[in-house]
Amino acid sequence: MKRFPKLLLLAMLATATSTTLSSCEDNNDNAPTTQEPSGPTDNAGRVILLGDITANRTLRANEKYLLQGFVRVKDGVTLTIEPGTKIFGDAATKGALVVERGGMLMAQGTQTNPIVFTSAKAPGSRSFGDWGGVVLVGRAPINQSLNTEMEGGIGTGFGGTNATDNSGVLKYVRIEFAGVPLSTKDNSEINGLTLYGVGSGTTLDYIQVSYSGDDSYEWFGGTVNAKHLVAHRGWDDDFDTDYGYTGKIQYALSLRDPQYADQSGSNGFESDNFNPGTPATGDNAGLPLTAPVFSNVSIFVTAGAPPVGTQSGSGAYQSAMHLRRNTSTSVFNSVFVGHPEGLRLDGTSTWANVQANTMQMAGVTLANNNTPLRAAGNTSSGAFTDADVQTWFNGTGKNNAVVTQANLGTLGLNANNFNLTAPNFLLSSSSPLLTGAVFTGKAADGFFDKVTYRGAFNGSDNWLQGWTNFDPQNTDY
Repeated sequence: MKRFPKLLLLAMLATATSTTLSSCEDNNDNAPTTQEPSGPTDNAGRVILLGDITANRTLRANEKYLLQGFVRVKDGVTLTIEPGTKIFGDAATKGALVVERGGMLMAQGTQTNPIVFTSAKAPGSRSFGDWGGVVLVGRAPINQSLNTEMEGGIGTGFGGTNATDNSGVLKYVRIEFAGVPLSTKDNSEINGLTLYGVGSGTTLDYIQVSYSGDDSYEWFGGTVNAKHLVAHRGWDDDFDTDYGYTGKIQYALSLRDPQYADQSGSNGFESDNFNPGTPATGDNAGLPLTAPVFSNVSIFVTAGAPPVGTQSGSGAYQSAMHLRRNTSTSVFNSVFVGHPEGLRLDGTSTWANVQANTMQMAGVTLANNNTPLRAAGNTSSGAFTDADVQTWFNGTGKNNAVVTQANLGTLGLNANNFNLTAPNFLLSSSSPLLTGAVFTGKAADGFFDKVTYRGAFNGSDNWLQGWTNFDPQNTDY
């Protein structure tokens, strides 16, 4: 065999290697590229989002972003956010993302790569209300004037006549440490996720709001539906519905920290038509009535004594469900544990909706409450009593139940159900909540999956897996 001299062989190999590498570089579409930031950056290298977004824009997962002040997506403009993107809210300017009527937010993460809106503060120093929150504004029906001012000075005018209006997609999205008061006026806050007149063309699915400084979710009118919502360690109410909201929600969870509640009295559900609720005389004048339908909701405060006051918050817990001011909210197949009150039906107009069967409740378990069922807000005309509420709640075929603290163990909740940073909500195999769901009346609607179980979870399907975070305080983003 003819042998090449060693130096010649090395030279030939080097030439061949160089040629091969050159060929790969010319044709490798995945080769690393240097990309300039898509805008001005702060001292942490985050691209600053400021003012109005007036042309279609995409936020990329390989960048981080900082919301300064109100960042508004204008009418006719689409803001797209890639899976895995991190958006931080600035505390000093109370940064918030506001998608105005006619704007679109396409925030579609994945189970393994969710989109995260969070505090700009360092791990360990984050808190309730570090920034504003996410606000969607649509053209669906509301029961107030279409020129009504939005809370917190966000702007004037929301809602319309398009029940199927589309404000975009929020799917596999987390919103953390938002919900901030914007002035000293009452009702002048942004919530974790605020929805003004948002239509049913909008997709809301797999969303977690954690450590909101006000409500975790609030709907002001509109028709948007939702599935798989999580409210974690909020300050005020978990799910607040007002101004004629008529959408449907299935699979919703709240896990509360018993040490934190609001001065107004924190509730799982708070529902109003408006204040004072009547008269309701026509479209945009009290009608449509607030009439959402919830199914498969689990709201947990504590397995211990219900907290009548809080050590670290500004107020106390009140009701698992505070339904008032002519609301017509309906609730099915849901479990509420640990509020001082279970169901508070408030006001004779609300009681009239019960009597008219426009408010429906079945498959509901109220557990570990000091006062499970209460009548409130009576007037001399149409007065009703605690006993009246009990008779209605316990009606034949409804499968509603009241469970005392002493009997809480009979529900078969998970041993880690109330673990604030590493919870597990899957039911034990012997839990009576695995069966007994009721899908009659308003719950017969095709939107609802006709599952057998009550509450947000069965014994095997953990829909929280992969995308939620129950310890965002210590997450390094």
